[in-house]
Formats: sequence, structure tokens, C-alpha cells
Amino acid sequence: MTPTFLILATLALLLEIRVVYGIELDITSSSSIRDAASTIAYDMMTYYKGNQSGGIVGVLPGPPPDPPSGYYWWESGAMWGTLIDYWHYTGDSSYNDEALKGIQWQVGENKDMMPSNWSQSMGNDDQAFWGMTALLAAETNFPNPPANKPGWLALAQAVFNTQSRRPDKECGGGLRWQVYPYLTGYDYKNSIANGCFFNIGARLARYTNNDTYAQHAEVTWDWIQSVGLMDSNYNIYDGAHIGTNCTDINKVQFSYNMAVWLLGAANMYNYTNGSEVWKQRTTSLLNSTLTTFFPNDIAYEVACEPKLTCTTDMFSFKAYLTRWLAATTLVAPYTYDVIMPKLKASAIAAAKQCSGDTNGRTCGLSWSKGSVWDGTKGVGQQMAAMSAIFVNLLSLESIAPPLTNATGGTSLGNPNAGAGSVSDPTALKPATQGDRVGAGIVTTLWLLSVTMMFGWMST
Repeated sequence: MTPTFLILATLALLLEIRVVYGIELDITSSSSIRDAASTIAYDMMTYYKGNQSGGIVGVLPGPPPDPPSGYYWWESGAMWGTLIDYWHYTGDSSYNDEALKGIQWQVGENKDMMPSNWSQSMGNDDQAFWGMTALLAAETNFPNPPANKPGWLALAQAVFNTQSRRPDKECGGGLRWQVYPYLTGYDYKNSIANGCFFNIGARLARYTNNDTYAQHAEVTWDWIQSVGLMDSNYNIYDGAHIGTNCTDINKVQFSYNMAVWLLGAANMYNYTNGSEVWKQRTTSLLNSTLTTFFPNDIAYEVACEPKLTCTTDMFSFKAYLTRWLAATTLVAPYTYDVIMPKLKASAIAAAKQCSGDTNGRTCGLSWSKGSVWDGTKGVGQQMAAMSAIFVNLLSLESIAPPLTNATGGTSLGNPNAGAGSVSDPTALKPATQGDRVGAGIVTTLWLLSVTMMFGWMST
């Protein structure tokens, strides 16, 4: 065997090892966690074109079908939130400027996270994901925007204020999925839209010590239980239609639904100084979350992961699951010992699954498959793996809990933010036929994915 051949064979073996074992991770090493998360973050940002000629600042390419592999507006806001958490945990500020610029570019004409460019796909959950990202920026003292731009706290308050006017009498209350009546899905009330509103309300109550926010959170909690979207075992189901008085409950379960309600409940526990009511609710939601979404201790998207029938959105859900579980330990510390073993096992598995494509480190969704890449790739998969990994710095370093106005938060707020927004969406001029077609394509894709793929789970 010639020396050259030996060298080539050795290189081939090394490449094979890299593919088989994915991203290298020592879960007991802070530097290893940082390195792994940094690599995944870098690869994730290659999908973002907003900093290039022809791209839209703050927004990933999309929405589908232009390009077919594109992303909906809300996921861009979720990505910036993930990068804010990435900075908060790791101290790596590489993407801070892009995040600040991207969020501010999308605040909208009324500074309420409702830019008119995205009105044809504007769900309450879409707006709220950007609002939760702004609120996270306030809670972590993310660099504040220039003085002539809205503060992070003010943006979160604007989202809350606009949404607090939208619950109606249908099904006894609650937010509709979509904001505008001409959008497909306006007749659907779901757990994620209401969960995001609950989450923002609970966190604003804690941040500002203003009980008005907490009162709205309480009302929203009572509503989701009364309508049956959260059952007595604390399972949370997707949604129901107002045409049936919300009795046609679609019982598909998504991890981000559980996580958004869990983090909200944990913040209410913290805000109420550890009340037994909110401790019981937090504990019950946590137990339900871990039972449903962590078989064998590894995060698993039960609705779509078994046969990889996930939509683009669903590939990202485990990012919020892991981040919000970690955040729960910071505001409800008694949950730490239960949550951290799941996050550690998930991180190890996620790193192994980042073994695909030509670079040998592209992340898939199927963490439970170990180093056998599942063939999927995208922003969601990168975001999920990165999140699962960097939150494990919790067990090795002192990660600051979310700040408040009283504990060092510096973000400027505005309790009247959002006052210039449309107060009654039903009064808007109906969309043109072309608008309806565009809106229908965007929204119907999600509805079909839920009702056709998982309709058999409905009561």
C-alpha cells in the first residue's frame, strides 16, 4: 500500500467518523457546548439572506411556495429569539447586530409587530412570537435599540395591548387563530395563539409588577380549561372551530403548545411568590410535557416525527420546547432537577443527529435515531439542535434569570404602546380577490397539515 493511498484512506476514515458521530459534544464541558452551538448557529445563519443584496432584512426566504422550501414570517421572529438566548447563555455576540436590526426592521408601521407587508398571513401567534422575542430581549438586557426606535419592552407591550382587545364572545372568549376576518383560519381558536398571549401576559406581570397583565393571564388560563383545549390531565390540544362552539377539538399535540403554557405558568408562580395554585399548575403541565414529549428522555415531536410528516414550522418546535423548559428552571427553580436530565439527554442525541449532508454536520430532527441522519434539514432543525445544546450551560455556569424593572432591566416601556393599531379587525376593508388567494395559500397549507394529517385525533 503506497503512502499516498494510506493518507487518502485515513482522510476517508476521518470523514466517515465525522459523518457517523455528528457534532462533537462533551456535555460536561462549557467550551465544548459553546463550540457545538456556535457551529450549528453558523450553519443556521447560512439560510438567512436578509443581509445580502435582494434579501429582506429580518426575514428568512419565503413564505412557501416561493420558494417551496421557504419560511413563514413568524419563524424569523422565533429565530431571532433563539439567537438572543444563544447570546444570553454563551456570551457570543456574533449575531447581535443582525438580530437587533432584523427585529427593528419588522416592527411595523404602528410599532406593534404587525407590518402590513405580512397582513395576508398575520396570525395572533405570528405577531406574538415576535412579541415574545422582544420581551426576551428586555428580560436579558439585550443591547437596546437606538433612542429613536421602540424599546424591547414597549414592543412586547404593544403586542399584548393589541391582542387584549381581540377576544370575543364566540366559544366564551379566547383569541382566534388569525387576526383578520378574510384569512382562512379566522374561525379557528387554538392553543398556540392563546398560549402566546398568556405567556406574554405572565411575563409582563413579572417584569413590570403590573397586576393587569396577570389578570389577563388568569382569564386566558380559565378559558382554555373551560373550552377543553387543556384537559384535566393537562394535555393541550391544537384547537377548535367557532362554528361548533369549539366542540370539534382537534386533539393533535405539539411540543411548543405545552412549552409556551408551561413557561407562562412558571412565570405566574414566580410573580405570585410561589403560590400553591400556580405551583400545582406548573408541576402538572411539566409532568404532562415530559410524559408526552420525552420518551426515553429525548425530546420527540410526537405528532409528526414518527414518519417525518412535519411541516416546515413543525421542524422548529423542539427549539422552543428546550429553551422554554430551561427558562422554566430559572423562574421556578424547584423544577431544575426534573428538567435537566431531559435536556442533557436531548443535547447529546441532537449533536449526534447533526451528521448529515455534504458537510457531515447538518442537523436532522430525529434525535432518537442517534447518528443516522434522517435526511431533513433547515432552519428549524438547526435551531432545535442548537437550543437543546446551549441550554445545558445551565448545569455548568451561573445563567442569570430573566430580569425585571426592579432587578436591573433597562429596556424602555410604554404601557400605551399599540394604541395606534387597528382596534377592530372586522372593520377593515375586505381583501381583494388576489389578496384572498395569497392569504388562502399561506394559511390553508397549515390547516390542511393539521386537519388532514391529524384529523383522526379529533373528538
